[in-house]
Amino acid sequence: MDLLIEIVGWLGASAVLSSYALLSARRMSSQSSAYQLLNVVGAVGLLLNAAWNGAVPSAAVNVLWLGIGVHALWRDARGIA
Repeated sequence: MDLLIEIVGWLGASAVLSSYALLSARRMSSQSSAYQLLNVVGAVGLLLNAAWNGAVPSAAVNVLWLGIGVHALWRDARGIA
C-alpha cells in the first residue's frame, strides 16, 4: 500500500506541476476546465499522500487547493462568470 500511495503522490505532483508549466508557457488558460481539472487531480493525489504520511499542514493546503478547483469547475459548469 505504501508504494501505491507514493505513486499517487508523484502523479498528483506531476499534475500540479504540469498545470503550472502549461499556464506559464501560455499553452493553457487559467480559465480553462482542463487547468482546473489538472489542479483537482493533483490536489487529490497530494492530499492522499500527505494524509497517509501524517503531513497535516500539507494535507490541509491540498484540501483547500482541491476546494478551489472544485468550486471553479462547478462555477464553469453552471456558466457563472
